[in-house]
Amino acid sequence: MIGRLRGTLLEKQPPWLVVDVAGVGYELEASMTTLVALPATGEAVSLHTHLIVRDDAHLLYGFAREQERALFRALIKVNGVGPRLALAILSGMDEAAFRRCVLDDDVKALMRLPGVGRKTAERLIIEMRDRFPHWEPGDDALAELASGAQPNVSRHDPLADAEAALVSLGYKPAEAARMLAGLEGEGSTEAMIKAALSRRMAG
Repeated sequence: MIGRLRGTLLEKQPPWLVVDVAGVGYELEASMTTLVALPATGEAVSLHTHLIVRDDAHLLYGFAREQERALFRALIKVNGVGPRLALAILSGMDEAAFRRCVLDDDVKALMRLPGVGRKTAERLIIEMRDRFPHWEPGDDALAELASGAQPNVSRHDPLADAEAALVSLGYKPAEAARMLAGLEGEGSTEAMIKAALSRRMAG
């Protein structure tokens, strides 16, 4: 099991990133909460990781915070929730916000997340509720991470990359385009995605 990586951030194209560790490039998939916390390419980075081994692939997921990885591991144990949906959930809200939704039985808020219908939202609340009393409530992790985020200079079209990342998280292309409408001035791909997700959750 690969539990942590420390090296140089080589590439960052949401939801993927590549970290060079002693000459070996590890490709990871990460939530937007983690991606907005990453430094610029070429700088040092340290990530908690989770490895999933399938017959056709070894899939590595990266997390800026141990608490986010713990929630990811808890989510993929829920019936009907796989790694892709778990990342979509973590991209749409941080650990503290998800915890509040579960403890407050806030089905509607969970249903705003891509790929989460009413049945999945209700299942998440039922199966996750008993796990949270053992978790320490934290501050707004997304705000904490974003405060240390640095802009990334992309070689691609940031708007197109942001739309592709939202589609990979489960949003339909037309919906992703609507979410990003008017956000071209936000700058980096990560900033546009973060703003689009915040707008979506507020709506």
